[in-house]
Amino acid sequence: MHWRHSTDHDLGSGMNIVEEPKYRNRNFVFRDRIHAAELLAGKLEKYASIRTLLLAIPSGGVSIGYTIARKLDIAFDMMVVRKIQIPWNTEAGFGAVTWEGDAILNEPLIASLRLPAEAIEQGIRQTREVVCARLKRFRGNRPFPDLKAKTVIVVDDGLASGFTMLAAAKSIRRCNPRRTIAAVPTASIGAIELLEDNVDELICLNIREGSVFAVADAYLNWHDLSDEEVMDYLDKMGSQWHIKSP
Repeated sequence: MHWRHSTDHDLGSGMNIVEEPKYRNRNFVFRDRIHAAELLAGKLEKYASIRTLLLAIPSGGVSIGYTIARKLDIAFDMMVVRKIQIPWNTEAGFGAVTWEGDAILNEPLIASLRLPAEAIEQGIRQTREVVCARLKRFRGNRPFPDLKAKTVIVVDDGLASGFTMLAAAKSIRRCNPRRTIAAVPTASIGAIELLEDNVDELICLNIREGSVFAVADAYLNWHDLSDEEVMDYLDKMGSQWHIKSP
């Protein structure tokens, strides 16, 4: 497979972007999340180290992270970040809330939607409740790992607006990692631009331009992962949960 480091798409110079050129602007390029994760793992081999930690964003990012962590034998953990849903369109969001409870808002979208302050506050509050519940269910009493001086790879199954990954990246950078890498199978060009100054490298196999974007359109077989499926992946990881992080 031919890869290239792409810096010539008018995306600025704040980070290094790696894509698969033949997948640019194409739909249905992956069989499923596992196939996409196997392709991503091939480009992350250089980061296979005891000082590397992979953080998966649930739900869809967990199957991606599981596959990469097992293939590269690197430490695995989870970073619960959740989009703040638009009241009349739960598939879209106007921001995201991190595991710490911080909210990152898409101010231009909020303005264009003319969302009232009450709806914004309600959305943030409800999203924080979901994040807390997911933390309790998925992580239990596990403390969040120390990211200082580590290479941190954060993965999801795709980026539409990019605000969920942006919230994750900002939270990670406050922990003083050595390097922050975002790795996803698919993303909109807008999401790539949004992340420009917030990660050191972004690996995205399938970058798509245009006014309409859906993560699911990159996959031949797609379904939303249930909490039970997420738990199954975590159980299969077993003792590999951060054992390689000294």
